[in-house]
Amino acid sequence: MNAVSIVIGSVCILLIAYRLYGTFMASKVLKIDELEDEKVPTPSQKFNDGRDYVPTNKWVTFGHHFAAIAAAGPLVGPVLAAQFGYLPSLLWLLIGAVIGGAVHDLVVLFCSMRRDGKSFSEVAKEELGPVAGFCTGLAMLFIITITMAGLSLVVLHALERNPWGTFAVGITIPIAMGVGLYHRKTGNLKLATIVGFTLIMVAVVFGHYLNGTWLGDLLTFDTKTLAIILPIYAFFAAALPVWLLLQPRDYLSTFMKVGVFAALIVGVIAINPSIEFPAFTNFLGGGPVVAGPVWPFVSITIACGAISGFHVFVGSGTTPKMLNRWKDAKPVAFGAMLVECIVAIMALVAAVSLEPADYFAINSSPEKYAELGMEPVHLAQLEDEVNMDLEGRTGGAVTLAVGMTYIFKAVPIFENLAAYFYQFVILFEAVFILTAIDAGTRTARYLIQDFFGNFIKPLKRMDSIWANITASAIACIAWGYLLFSGDISSVWALFGVSNQLMASIGLIIGATVILKIADKRWYMLTCLIPLIYLYVTVNVAGFWMIKNVYLNSANAGYNVINGVLSVIMLVLGLVIMVSAITKWAQLWKIPQPELVKRSKSEVA
Repeated sequence: MNAVSIVIGSVCILLIAYRLYGTFMASKVLKIDELEDEKVPTPSQKFNDGRDYVPTNKWVTFGHHFAAIAAAGPLVGPVLAAQFGYLPSLLWLLIGAVIGGAVHDLVVLFCSMRRDGKSFSEVAKEELGPVAGFCTGLAMLFIITITMAGLSLVVLHALERNPWGTFAVGITIPIAMGVGLYHRKTGNLKLATIVGFTLIMVAVVFGHYLNGTWLGDLLTFDTKTLAIILPIYAFFAAALPVWLLLQPRDYLSTFMKVGVFAALIVGVIAINPSIEFPAFTNFLGGGPVVAGPVWPFVSITIACGAISGFHVFVGSGTTPKMLNRWKDAKPVAFGAMLVECIVAIMALVAAVSLEPADYFAINSSPEKYAELGMEPVHLAQLEDEVNMDLEGRTGGAVTLAVGMTYIFKAVPIFENLAAYFYQFVILFEAVFILTAIDAGTRTARYLIQDFFGNFIKPLKRMDSIWANITASAIACIAWGYLLFSGDISSVWALFGVSNQLMASIGLIIGATVILKIADKRWYMLTCLIPLIYLYVTVNVAGFWMIKNVYLNSANAGYNVINGVLSVIMLVLGLVIMVSAITKWAQLWKIPQPELVKRSKSEVA
């Protein structure tokens, strides 16, 4: 098997799915064409305030939406799931993204838009009742906290004992702030972009000369120190105005993201590396990277590349307040998810192009690797070329960087630049994760203030500095504890279960709305089929982790807090599911034409 066959075949499948299934979902199931014909205003048109609700060009909205949803998940999840072989991961990416992820993102966005762009907890409250709305809001709070820990854990081993990478990542903070200040003062985005991106490239090159210097020693951290630094950074970063750090760094990193993966696609097609992994490995029952069996954990581990509950925060957050036309929902939501799937497939290709022994040497602890009886093939050579010790750098980020470097060093012009390319990819991954941490910590702060503000009234005041600082501190301490006390195999699984549970909730609301608006009730199956698979998968995986890891004192991942969080999330999911089934039974008794007639009044 070669990489070109996988890439071209996958792209063709996703293009066909977008053209056929995406059109069916938008036109037949959600009846978006009818809303266009009736000239029903979108939330951005209806509440245009020039601040939150702003009618925006669909391609600008697509760029914002894609940058927001495509964080570390599609980069790291497929790399970790490669443990099972390339075929289980590839099949789930393609099937899951088309039948699950793209449908989920489209219906979530549509549900929010027909409710004036409200948050998903408010949508759940209006569609299923106050109990489901309360449970959805609480689940969102738990999930965003766990997500921050899962994303942060990815970058720890990439920056561990890596002063070059730490410097390159750290220097993006003052560079982004400089870009933000200059653009705000002059309005000259072009010059700010050129200077900012040039300085980032200079930082990557300069970082090479830090090894062995006092500054290099100062920037050499172990994982526990980094696990303390990241939440402290997030606390201050979340307090800064978005135009000063978050927006300019997100903007600059988007260029990096598009450029890196465009280059990777071109490189794979030009070089056509062979796939060194078998279709199925000997670790289908669990292995050194992912402890659990291929099912349900291939779906749990891959997470965002196929279907992601994290997208609910975006699809019911900023995006529904930006769309200028109802029909733009198809390219923005359905299309962006399929593009994210391509990103995940490219990450998988980079991982499985490595020799399996080298992959497991990087992605396993030295103790676990010694038990495998494998001998590294090219690892020593790769370490010399990137000037880094690679063994035992778990988390997926390093494996992806090494895999991409391994592919590109076959190009003569890059043959002697492997170390620079490796650090650039590490920078590219870390910057996106830090941007997600900034935005996620802000979101967690809003949720904490909104939820706990019902019990502590002063905390609900968004204009209160004390309330903002308190909520930010609670958010950072919560996910910082999970980060400090966990390892990638336990925390990433916790993130995966919570993420897929949120996706199940998104499909539950989607199925409810489709039952009310569709001309044919069987259209509800577009959400029910992925929902049934995902809900069963989440509960099996959650129970497995609780029994075998979190509450098993003999396991290295033993953590009562993680176990309690898992139980709470599964119970919340059950309550929402019961509420939904009760609602569906009530709606089913009403003739479909009457349901459709009533539903039209919900879209003002």
